[in-house]
Amino acid sequence: MSVEPNSQATFYQYKLLKKVIFPRPFVVTFLLLPLFCVLTTIITIHWTSVFSFVLAFPVILWFQLAISRAVLIIVIHSHRKRWEISYKLPWIGYVPDQHVSYRTFLKVQLHTTWIGLCLIAILFPWSPLSFAVNMIFWHVWIMLPRYYGFLLLCKQPKGGMVKLNEQDISYYMP
Repeated sequence: MSVEPNSQATFYQYKLLKKVIFPRPFVVTFLLLPLFCVLTTIITIHWTSVFSFVLAFPVILWFQLAISRAVLIIVIHSHRKRWEISYKLPWIGYVPDQHVSYRTFLKVQLHTTWIGLCLIAILFPWSPLSFAVNMIFWHVWIMLPRYYGFLLLCKQPKGGMVKLNEQDISYYMP
């Protein structure tokens, strides 16, 4: 482990380039979005939308888990070592529990987003309107913190490593 005299954080051979901390207004808005969505669907569709709101969440988590695992097997030929199911906010779903390549993390999230939206679109004609709307909401809501982190890390040099912490995302460079 290398020790540096200045205050820059180092993790083994990785040097911390940027730490994206979620600001309090983002976290509060993020936590209030499900309440706003359920109230909107109750008012605009029907009061029974609450049931589809609750049911859509585990369905979307399962979709995202299946898609992410498939992408990891195809891209890096393994998924067992560095990824786990998390129920901690803001990292709900199948996320890396260690340092992972930024490119791999980005590929998994992009594929999960688009394939998930395609699955919802395929199921749309056979699903009740409230269930389809709530699946779209939960899918976007779960992916929102990841894309917020990507947005703030996009100007960093490519080839780094990403680490998801309790309330932030850290970007390291080898």
